[in-house]
Amino acid sequence: MTPPPHEDRPPLAGSLEWGDPRRAGRRLPDTQQGMRRRNLSRVMHAVREEGPLSRAAVASRIGLTRAAVSTLVDELIRSGLLEELGPERPSRVGRPGSALAVSGSGPCGIGAEVGVDHLAVCAVDLRGEVRARAVRHGTNRGRASGPVLRELTALIRQVAAESEREGLSPAGLAVAVPGLVARDARTVVRAPNLGWHDTDLGPLLPDDLPLTVDNEANFGGLAELWLNEAAPRDFVHVSAEIGIGGAVVVDGRLLRGTRGFAGELGHVPVRPEGPACVCGGRGCLEQYAGEEAVLRAAGLEPVGNRVGLLAERAAQGDKDVRRALRGAGTALGVALTGAVNLLDPQAVVLGGALSDLAPWLLPALERELARRSAGPVCAVSVSRLGPQGPLLGAAHSVVRAVLDDPATVGGAA
Repeated sequence: MTPPPHEDRPPLAGSLEWGDPRRAGRRLPDTQQGMRRRNLSRVMHAVREEGPLSRAAVASRIGLTRAAVSTLVDELIRSGLLEELGPERPSRVGRPGSALAVSGSGPCGIGAEVGVDHLAVCAVDLRGEVRARAVRHGTNRGRASGPVLRELTALIRQVAAESEREGLSPAGLAVAVPGLVARDARTVVRAPNLGWHDTDLGPLLPDDLPLTVDNEANFGGLAELWLNEAAPRDFVHVSAEIGIGGAVVVDGRLLRGTRGFAGELGHVPVRPEGPACVCGGRGCLEQYAGEEAVLRAAGLEPVGNRVGLLAERAAQGDKDVRRALRGAGTALGVALTGAVNLLDPQAVVLGGALSDLAPWLLPALERELARRSAGPVCAVSVSRLGPQGPLLGAAHSVVRAVLDDPATVGGAA
């Protein structure tokens, strides 16, 4: 018999347990109730990944009896997590089963992002489709957290109301921030480009939704893992806005480190005697490859759509911009070589704003990797998610928490 796919393989990449989403992959208790909750999750993942499926097809894929699967499916339908599409197209003798699909209504995940120059919120349903979105452009640098998060709350309320009109019910809120986040998944320990320190976001955001706060690069890396079918299980994800963020995925799991601060690539020194950085160090990668650093090197003012301006000028052959981007690519290559030599990942993935500038960054970056790497040269790819990665990763983290423990929703509890 084919092994049950969701039981014998490692836990789903980056899987988040509902109610404690930072404890990735923790098993539910080995009790009868825990087994039932795991089986509900196995049914949900089978239908989400391979559906529409009949009850018999689900039973075959996860290694349970048809009677057991039928009971689980009935619970999930009552909870609004699955829906029946009607009889399958017959492919063999016998009465066709009713096709099951993940519900297009019911729970959804609300993702939010606090950027240095924007706020964004979106709602993603259990099928992975974005159903509502809101964005506010404007600087948040140097602003107190209270006013910024009041504006973010207004956008969250707007998106939640729009999703509810679509028949969805927000199941949780995940917020991406450009800074270090404590393991309590609420407190921003330090966000230098915002000027925030030791800030608990919990009291400043809606209290009617379970809350998770995480570094924007972590959510970007998880989005790459979850939404890119070709993503390897070991990679370093690097993204940029004003600063440079990094996420390390090892064997399909986010590497967080002892305090949850792993992946701070932007503050790896590439020239120890270089310019001062907002983190307190000198010569950090961010001072050579962050958006504002590249604009300074190109002699441009940091206004408007900075990445769009750089890409436009580079495409037009602007020598100063191309020289600045080559310098940024070289600095990225130096910093990434250290990560590659230390971690031996399958790939480096450029995301965020870097993805739009990849044509002019990659030659110098790859040249440095080839020159400095201790082993075979690591492949470098460009994320298709671009700047949307952190926001999508945040929303999908809520969705995956529901899929990983659907018993917490509605009548399946």
